[in-house]
Amino acid sequence: MKSLPVNEVLNKLEYYCSYQDRCYKEVEYKLFEYHLTPEEKQNILIALIENKYLNEERFAISFTRGKHFYKNWGRNKIKQELKFRDISARNIETALKEINEAYETRFLAYAEKKWESINEKDILKKKNKFISQLSYKGYESHLIFDFLNDIENKKA
Repeated sequence: MKSLPVNEVLNKLEYYCSYQDRCYKEVEYKLFEYHLTPEEKQNILIALIENKYLNEERFAISFTRGKHFYKNWGRNKIKQELKFRDISARNIETALKEINEAYETRFLAYAEKKWESINEKDILKKKNKFISQLSYKGYESHLIFDFLNDIENKKA
């Protein structure tokens, strides 16, 4: 536990929030490292919000874009993680709209790549592995099963 003046703590948290978008919960957790009164903590949070270092909507949008485009996460996993970070339902919906245009295209490319990478002779085992991998990544079951149906229709 550190004991610093309030203005130094504010400067450290401004830096903490400036090199990567943070949610309110992360900043609140970071504040526990410092010996501050509840009033001082509240004043720091207010200052961060007023100076636009802390913005839940901006955090939700950047988190969603990053996890979808770089980690290939689906809507379900993104939504679950944002809820875990206490992001409001309105901000979650706003963030998910950011990936709507490219979502299905990216899903199909990722699903194709995953399907080809599974080395399993038994088709049922291959499908089960595929379903579990894409479900884990947070993709919706209707997309996964539509993809599998398309594969079966191409073989027929």
